[in-house]
Amino acid sequence: MVSLRPLLQRRCLCTKLHDKWSVKQVMKSNFAESLEEIKTRISDSDFIAVSLQKTGSFSAPWQRVLPFDTAETAYCKAKYAAEKFQLLQFAVCPFTISDSKLVAHPYNFLLFPRDEMNIGMPSYSFSCQTSYLASMAQEGFDFNACIYDGISYLSRVQESAAKVRIGNPTAITYQMNSSSTPTVADAVFVERIKSRIKNWKNSCKSSNSRTDDPLVSTLRKLITASEFYGSRPSMSVDVCSERQVQLVLEMLREFSDELVPLIIPGKSGGTQAVRVVLTSSKEDKNFFETELHCQEEEQNKKVRGFREVIDLISASQKPVVSHNSLNDFTFIHSKFIGPLPPNIDEFASSLRLVFPVVLDVSYLMQIIGPLRKVTNIPVAISYLNNHFFAPVDIEIPHQATENEGKLHGYNVVRICHLFAKLCSVLKIPHSSTVSDNEVLPPALEECTNVFNEFSTSTRRIDEDVKVWTKNTRKVSCEQLVLLWGFRSGTTAGKLKSMLHRSHDVFSEEFDVRLVDKSCAIVVFWQPGLSTIFLDVMNGKEVFGALKEMISEGLRAVSFEAYKKVCRLGIWEADLTESMVRAMDEDPDYLVEANPETKLREIYWSSHDSMINLDEL
Repeated sequence: MVSLRPLLQRRCLCTKLHDKWSVKQVMKSNFAESLEEIKTRISDSDFIAVSLQKTGSFSAPWQRVLPFDTAETAYCKAKYAAEKFQLLQFAVCPFTISDSKLVAHPYNFLLFPRDEMNIGMPSYSFSCQTSYLASMAQEGFDFNACIYDGISYLSRVQESAAKVRIGNPTAITYQMNSSSTPTVADAVFVERIKSRIKNWKNSCKSSNSRTDDPLVSTLRKLITASEFYGSRPSMSVDVCSERQVQLVLEMLREFSDELVPLIIPGKSGGTQAVRVVLTSSKEDKNFFETELHCQEEEQNKKVRGFREVIDLISASQKPVVSHNSLNDFTFIHSKFIGPLPPNIDEFASSLRLVFPVVLDVSYLMQIIGPLRKVTNIPVAISYLNNHFFAPVDIEIPHQATENEGKLHGYNVVRICHLFAKLCSVLKIPHSSTVSDNEVLPPALEECTNVFNEFSTSTRRIDEDVKVWTKNTRKVSCEQLVLLWGFRSGTTAGKLKSMLHRSHDVFSEEFDVRLVDKSCAIVVFWQPGLSTIFLDVMNGKEVFGALKEMISEGLRAVSFEAYKKVCRLGIWEADLTESMVRAMDEDPDYLVEANPETKLREIYWSSHDSMINLDEL
């Protein structure tokens, strides 16, 4: 039976939040003004909370991050979801905490990947999960507003490619230094270009002082290769290398009072030409350079779109607070920074360059035992309210907007609230602005960049300060075996009973857990038994009940097979189908355990023997 109490509590909480809090809804139509507001808010804040609303998270139960996932498999799953699904909402909340007062400035941005510049980016197909869209629709999400007025964006990598495709000229200063001694060829090239520019400039000035026949004027422009950049005369100097670009720019220093050089990018990268623009005076030159700078800034803002907000957060170097940081920041990296790296170590290094401090409230929650397995933020806040005296007064300065009546973006305020409550309960100091001379309090430092939590090289929270409510034991990946081919509808308990009677290898302590409806994972608590079992399964001399189970289709592989499935991205609906595909590619590789796996450890809870498929 499914309890409706959590749903009713959530609905009541949403109603209370709606009466009490105001989250500014930001779309393309009011993005420019909101960008200036949030820039000030970020600058004045101590922390910045983020919360994402996606079109989906996983396509099958086994594809979500599970307790027995290692760093590698967890990252592979998060990477797959980030590349498959799309962001439709991105809530940002700069906030400060002083004593028991939380001052928050929440903004909820509607996003849609639209090709604003007609360059083929970032428009692409993406997947949607009906349950996610249905939940958003129940909360009154306006899909029309999202599609037609949602803010588009380009990642940093896409922006670099876009500038090449657009091919807009870029103003260049004269601060160029020669990196090598000029050759004879360099000298010839420079003198030839200098002569052309002098003749062109003199011709432009002389033509301005007299009135010619239109045909003569046209012929003169053809002979001198004169063009116009707006209303100003210009000419292009073709270059074959970046070395020639540098030589041209250095030579133009002689004409710096009148000429402005512009770089014309090539379609395949690099520089196609240097365009030289003639101004009428020093004042006109200054005005022209200011005009170019403004045009470039406007173009950049149009190209970046919502990524302007990401860049503001990054530039502030403030701690970013989230819930489930691995999933959120794989999405953020994929959409706003660049393609996700192949492994979690490279991902962590790349992300740290943009967001040096990421705090995950879920790992602060683990310090308080009863919250260790709580994933619902309102439930966690309710527990803290009922068991600890840690009042937090939330102040949200009113941000009037025509969309403030919609229930969007409130989760980011809940994250701020939960973070403040946890800091209060755990006696963590609130003054945590990161700068060159300041560091995070030790308790927060231990939870920094928690996407490394799965890695063997990461710091873990000291177990002495944890209050465990269930008996959790460590187990090496080498002691895990995956099974499939058992009868449909078999429970974990029934499968364990069948295995117990099937062979002597199961006379020692072991546990069974269903990964999905078709596949189970077996943990052997005594080292070495998993290898014996795999040898028996792949041998010819099998007797008794186990032989009967094998004849009915029972198959077994090492945990390395599961790792390979995730690494290769074989994401079938059933884990069994993925395993079979991987076995077809390299059956020998899947049977033998990888020696590197022996040193890896994961956590196993004997009290969590089954996934409740009704809750997925």
